[in-house]
Amino acid sequence: MTQKLKLAIIIASSREGRFADRFVKWTHKHINKDGRFDVTLIDPRDYGVAAWHGDMAPEKLASMKAAFAAADSFIIVTPEFNHSFPATVKSMIDAGKEEWEAKPVAFVSYGGVSGGLRAVEGLRLVLAELHAVTLRDSVSFAMAQSRIAEDGTLDDPKMAEQALTQMLNRLTWWTNALNTA
Repeated sequence: MTQKLKLAIIIASSREGRFADRFVKWTHKHINKDGRFDVTLIDPRDYGVAAWHGDMAPEKLASMKAAFAAADSFIIVTPEFNHSFPATVKSMIDAGKEEWEAKPVAFVSYGGVSGGLRAVEGLRLVLAELHAVTLRDSVSFAMAQSRIAEDGTLDDPKMAEQALTQMLNRLTWWTNALNTA
């Protein structure tokens, strides 16, 4: 039996009443069904991430960085706030350096008309500086609030599931390639 790849799903938002949890449930459910990954959730609320990682308790910062280091690859689930990504995820990314190097990063995004794609494009620039490899394939949800129930059930899942399967195929390839390199 092949060993499962270690995938960390990072929740980009820490807002009260955040919508991210619905998309994390959907993503996590389908990744578990896929079976290739051992999934860890990295929630900024669990680490006390504020707008600046320097304000985090040292033991929580060390624990979060260890979670990043243990992952072979990442999926960031992010909303789009004001044409960009949340400050929370930027703080989480900035907390590390070598923990990101030569690891693939994929995205599940959501928002209004753009489906969170402007947030993803901004994150690509940040992650490139850390020598992370971002995947071209992503899953985005335009007009998100009307598409998903609280339990993570989509109104019309077929296209999103196909996009996620394609993204997981590419994530597997990149993870194996970068682990070998």
